[in-house]
Amino acid sequence: MDKKHQDIAFFLAFCIEQYMNEKGLSHEETMSHLTKCGVLDYLAEHFEILHTQSRQWIIEDIDEYIKERKEI
Repeated sequence: MDKKHQDIAFFLAFCIEQYMNEKGLSHEETMSHLTKCGVLDYLAEHFEILHTQSRQWIIEDIDEYIKERKEI
């Protein structure tokens, strides 16, 4: 795995863990929720911008992304 893909993998793991802890979900619930809404693809696609943001900003961005997907 090259450095960029490794960085993205670490970032996704960080986001999953933080979101899970913030929302009080199990790992299974978190993965199901984030996968169903396409959040992991979104985070990976926009890694360059998102990885520079704060933990709280990322969680809020994930919530906003999920909310927008539910409205479609």
